[in-house]
Amino acid sequence: MALGSLMVDLLATELSETEKEILKHPLVGGVILFSRNFESVEQITRLCDEIHQLRQPHLLISVDHEGGRVQRFRKGFSRLPPVAAIGKEYHQHPKLTLERAEESGWLMAAELRAVGVDFSFAPVLDLDYGVSQVIGDRSFHRDPLAVTDIARAYIQGMKRAWMSAVGKHFPGHGAVEVDSHLGLPVDSRHLEDMLQADMLPFTRLCQTELAGIMPAHIVYENNDKLPACFSPFWLQEMLRGKLQFQGAILSDDLSMEGAAIMGGPLERAEAALSAGCDMVLVCNNPGSVEQVIDGLKVSTDPLRNARLMRLHGRHATPRHELQQSAEWKQAVQTVMDYAPDPEMELNLT
Repeated sequence: MALGSLMVDLLATELSETEKEILKHPLVGGVILFSRNFESVEQITRLCDEIHQLRQPHLLISVDHEGGRVQRFRKGFSRLPPVAAIGKEYHQHPKLTLERAEESGWLMAAELRAVGVDFSFAPVLDLDYGVSQVIGDRSFHRDPLAVTDIARAYIQGMKRAWMSAVGKHFPGHGAVEVDSHLGLPVDSRHLEDMLQADMLPFTRLCQTELAGIMPAHIVYENNDKLPACFSPFWLQEMLRGKLQFQGAILSDDLSMEGAAIMGGPLERAEAALSAGCDMVLVCNNPGSVEQVIDGLKVSTDPLRNARLMRLHGRHATPRHELQQSAEWKQAVQTVMDYAPDPEMELNLT
């Protein structure tokens, strides 16, 4: 069975019988986990295993686990600082910064792979202009060249842990004040300006480093009237055409207010897939998943399936072995050195 085009969420820490049937539906290809789905390391490992056992090839399991404000699993996991803490000394100490980035990317990915998560939606490639609260310290830096260098090192760490990278939010979320979770942001900049700034990390990393990209729910009004996630201009003409990106395109959550302009859940899913998304996230709105499944018509596409299959994690190290390794202990110490936190829950013994 091929991977379907829908990524859905779960209500709690265990699968219900209804959810099991939904996850077996051919239109479904993945699951995104949230804090409400996490209780303990042991529980999340069992949940991931149960999800993976439902189908072959197994469903993709994802999570937003960037660090700082956006880290869904806490107790029993290394507490990751916001990635701005990695980039703060880039211009003074570039080599040290890149070493910290690689170890941090590895630590994030290795701990998730150990419990069965296939990939995290990371890294954030947006620039921190100081105007977007929803981005802010989720960004590595203000300088696009710095973001590119730091993100490349971070991704190398992820790859060492056998996790693919999914960069977000194309073509750039950092210059708008409105949070697309709560409204529809509008960016008035011209394409030429964005190519030299926000789009630079995507342009330089999309050929070899990124297996997936998540577009933004933002209207770039001087380029297209549609939000990027629903825009053939951004996804096909720019991302597939000009940037020659060959990986998977995964929508942001279609329940966000930034997607409301496209209509109801089914209309949003249809529009995103028609624009060029390979997989769409339908979550945080009970009832939407069944509505989309009942109405969505998607033809089989071997190329789309191949792009999604690349997001499967591989070669996970069992957690007990991971935490006994010198590599894990060194990575934990590295994080403690550049971002000390008295409340950080780390076991170095």
